[in-house]
Parts: sequence; structure tokens; C-alpha cells
Amino acid sequence: MQSYWGTGSRLGFGGVGAARSVTDGSVLSTGAGPAASPCPCPAGPCARSLGRREPLPGRKPGRAARAAGTAQDTGEELGPGRAESDCGLGRVRLGPGALQLEAVRQPGASAGVAALMGEQIHQEVQDYYGKELQKSEDLKTNACITSARPVSKLVRNALERIHEEVVARYYGCGLVIPECLTSCRILDLGSGSGRDCYLLSQLVGEQGHVTGIDMTEGQVEVAKKHIAYHMDKFGYRKPNVEFFHGYMEKLGDAGLADESYDIVISNCVINLAPDKRAVLQEAFRVLKPGGEMYFSDVYASQRLSETIRKHRVLWGECLAGALYWRDLYSIAEEVGFSPPCLVTASPITIGDKELEGIVGDCRFVSATYRLFKVPGGSWTGPGQATYNGGIVGHEQELVFDANFTFKEGEAVDVDAEMAAILQSSRFAEKFLIRAGGANAAAPQGCCSKGVKEKICDPFKLLEQLRAPGPASHPGGSCGPSGCC
Repeated sequence: MQSYWGTGSRLGFGGVGAARSVTDGSVLSTGAGPAASPCPCPAGPCARSLGRREPLPGRKPGRAARAAGTAQDTGEELGPGRAESDCGLGRVRLGPGALQLEAVRQPGASAGVAALMGEQIHQEVQDYYGKELQKSEDLKTNACITSARPVSKLVRNALERIHEEVVARYYGCGLVIPECLTSCRILDLGSGSGRDCYLLSQLVGEQGHVTGIDMTEGQVEVAKKHIAYHMDKFGYRKPNVEFFHGYMEKLGDAGLADESYDIVISNCVINLAPDKRAVLQEAFRVLKPGGEMYFSDVYASQRLSETIRKHRVLWGECLAGALYWRDLYSIAEEVGFSPPCLVTASPITIGDKELEGIVGDCRFVSATYRLFKVPGGSWTGPGQATYNGGIVGHEQELVFDANFTFKEGEAVDVDAEMAAILQSSRFAEKFLIRAGGANAAAPQGCCSKGVKEKICDPFKLLEQLRAPGPASHPGGSCGPSGCC
């Protein structure tokens, strides 16, 4: 991950500076550029507008000092996947999944260094979605309108009841609708105009509740404007939806309490957040034990180049902030979630020649994953799970993810991870789970011999879906350590 501070990007602070590539440690940018916003360093004004650079005595190549004041802007190799920028008194470390992973406070450091850089990106995204885009047709790629699964009649009927302005102003990736929702409390991160919230409002019922939060004030206003319309349409005596203006990295600022939701959903917006780890940490915090984060987002086939990452339109189009898919597994594990379950994958196409040239050989995919907050000790080994049926819309068959499909009344061998998920989540009452199973004695893990390998790579899932013949799920790579 690369800092925009010092690259002349509109998304950062611009000007002089140096940062190192997360792939090879090389200096990505050391030249002067236009200042995008005032430098937050309290040590004095920076000379970036003049383009002057003075090497510091004793510094190795790649480090330089601003000509005015005492602020230093350095690029320092910290190992694979890490970079660091030091503005004299404040330091920002960067790594997979976060433009500003953490601000390392030095004595007298400016507390707002990292926050200001993140806010710059937030503002660019808000302007793109709140001012430039007026309808889905204004998008330059299909990243925000991709759907990977057929829509059930139940969902189609629910969509028809949603106000046309709400539908027109929504820019999510298809639909993000998990199963078994009756009476659930659901939080929608990046709820936009509220389409998914109003859809889920019907599926959870009047006893359930749906909260939407979005950083674009104009979108929140559209959502709030139509609450009364939808409650009347649904026949509800009181609203079961609410909307907040705020950031998904800071849910506490909106008053969202610990362990207060059964499900957190997100529809193609986490890629717009500068700090993906903070988003997952907050989702984990507000979920009840056994709760689920069910979300679609855009993923890249590799870590993105500086050129892509600082391109304003590609940010708005959900591509410049796309996470390298393997990094999702690292971040989820660090936060405390169970290993991600890949549900669906759809290709993303770019219909703009200029953007295609910038992207180069990097590929993008829209993928849906589910993460669970599994309590410790929920299940200790593999077993057999039998689906009892009864989930509305999935009475006879539940396609849980790309690796597990459960038919009513049929026992299915599951690994320890899936057994723990089913046992501790809202699905517990829908399954009979027994210890043991055909692969009970086999070692666990996606690459263990004798165990059916899970497919976790969304690009490999795409290849399988495109292949002729019946769908199958052989092999796959599923983890930051590079499983087979």
C-alpha cells in the first residue's frame, strides 16, 4: 500500500515526498507536485509548492527533507506489504487493506495526520457519488451493478415496492441478501439511498430492524425522505428502518453499540474506505456472538499500482480501492472473524478505453463473502450437518457458499470451521449437527490431503463457472500463506 502524501495525488496531500512500493521496496515517488491540501505537520510550512528538496546528511537514498521548517518526509522499507511515511513529528504506517493503517505518535506529533489523509479520500468519494453520479447509467464500469445470483420471486416482489428514486440513486453490486432473516437486526454499511435497507425491511418483518449508515449526506437524505412512504407501503405501524450519516470505520460515532446486530451487510462500498481493517474491526464489534458479516465487494488479482490507487475516477468506480483478494483472509483473521466463505463471483468489465489502459493486466472481480463471529470453543472438529429445511425461499436447498450446498434431509460432511459456524449462528435451529463424518480423521485445511479442497480464490471460481459441463468445486487457493 502506498501513501498519497508526497505523490502529488488529489487524494492525498500532494507535493514532495517518498514512499516505497509494497512489492519491491522501490521508491514510488520523490518528485514535487501540486499541493492538494495544507500539510498537517506542525513543524512549519512545507516547500512542496516550490518543488525544492534537500537531502538530509547521513540519510540513505530515498529520504529527503522539505526545504522549509523541520519536517521530514521519508520512505522506509518495512518488509513485504508495508510502507511508512514520516512527516517529521507524525508517522503513518501503511499495509495491506489500509491507506492509513495506524498513526504512530511521536512526541509532539499532530494527531490529525492519518485522519486528514483519510478524510481527503472520503471527500473525493462523497463528491463523486453525491454530485457527479445522478443515476446508475453514469458509471463507467459495471463494478457497481454486477449481480452474481438469480433473484428469487420473493425478492423481486419486494424490490417492486421500493420507491423509484431510491432505486435510481443506488450504486451497489447487484443484491446482498443473506438467508434466514426473520426478526433479525441488520446493519447496512454504506447504505446509499437505502434500497437494500428497504428490501431487508420487508424480509426481517415488522419485529426486525434495519439500520443504514453512509458517509454521503445527499444519499442519506434520499433514504430518509422515503421512510414514511415505505412503511405505509409495507403496512407497518411504526418504522423498522433508520439511517445515519457517518463513517463505517467509526460506527461508535453514530452511537452503534457493541454486540447489537445479528447481521452486518455491505454492498460494494468497503473498497471506498481508506482503512479496510478498521471497517472489519467495527463490524466485528457491533455483531452479536454468532453474528455474520455478509458483503459483496470488488477485489483485485494483485496489489494495485500507485497509478491506479491515485486515480480519482477509478476510486469512484470502486476499482482504485479494491483489496487484493488474499489480503481479505489476512485481515479477517487478525480481526477475529472465521475464515471467509466465498459465496459468488462475477467478472467486472471496463468500458472506458482510457481506464483500461491505466488498469493494464490487473483483473477485477465482484465477489460476495460471508464472515462469522464464532465464539471460542463452539465446535472442536469436523462433523455431519443435516439441513432441516424451513428457511423461507430456501425450503428444499440452501446454497450456503461456493463449497457447501445443503439439501433438506441429507447429511453433508463439513469441516470444523463450517460445523462451528452452523452451530453458533442463527442457522443452528435449522441444522442437526453430529460429530464425526467421513473425513473426521483427516487433517483440516484447504490443502490437506484426503480433504476436499475449498475454493476461496474468486478468480478461480469464475473460471469454474465459465467452464462447460456441470459445476464443480475442485481445488483453490485460500489464504494469505498461499495454499495450493
